[in-house]
Amino acid sequence: MSVSLRPKKSLGQNFLRDENISRKIVAAINPRPSEVVLEIGPGEGALTKYLAPLVYRLIVVDVDRRVVARMRNAYRSEEVEVRHEDFLTTDLDQIARHWNQSIRIVGNIPYHITSPILFHVLDNRTNVTDMTLMLQKEVAGRIIAVSGTKNYGILSVFCQLFADVKKLFDVSPSSFYPKPRVSSSVVRFTMLSKPRFPLADEQFFRAMVRSIFGKRRKTLRNSLKYFVEERGMKLPFELEPVKGHQRPEVLSVAELVELGNSLAKESRNGAEN
Repeated sequence: MSVSLRPKKSLGQNFLRDENISRKIVAAINPRPSEVVLEIGPGEGALTKYLAPLVYRLIVVDVDRRVVARMRNAYRSEEVEVRHEDFLTTDLDQIARHWNQSIRIVGNIPYHITSPILFHVLDNRTNVTDMTLMLQKEVAGRIIAVSGTKNYGILSVFCQLFADVKKLFDVSPSSFYPKPRVSSSVVRFTMLSKPRFPLADEQFFRAMVRSIFGKRRKTLRNSLKYFVEERGMKLPFELEPVKGHQRPEVLSVAELVELGNSLAKESRNGAEN
């Protein structure tokens, strides 16, 4: 794989070219011979070449035909399974069932589709052990942010509810070709066997969080009122006065879950009456 690929801006490609960073990422993953690992967007194979000899099965997924051809030329099918597909359509449940184990995910992902990738994995988290991703540093900050800070939002809530999240280290733009205009961070997501706090209705909770943080300039009381009225409900209780007049980001993940569970219960009761 000595011939370099020309990165496609339309695909958000910034190829990792720093061997030290590649080895550092693989060391942080600490892959085992019995494991199945899926790599998102292998690009020029900076991580692939280190991962392939260390695991039971490596699966690489890329939408770029050039990358797929490159991988198939470099590795035998029994060494690396190469999939020409969009990771957002990859059936993680099928892969986990085929190999009879949960999978590990790694990738230097296109930054413009970070959120869809994260939610695709979180939606299929029972099939995933952990995920180690190269992310835009700013997005990594949002993922690990705590309540009461400006970076705290939808990504913070969902990632922290369904996984243990840890930023491992930062990566400078000079490690990539072409150099991105932003710094990057490597973040590990270790999936929890169940949500950090019990959810009465996961879909209801997701809708509530998306709604209130989608109107984060409004007070919590007003953004929540809009959400419940959309569903033909009324707020069944008074919010604690101070928090009710502040922004949604004042509520911790635990407090948001408590609020969502209360509203979901009222919604069910209203539907039954």
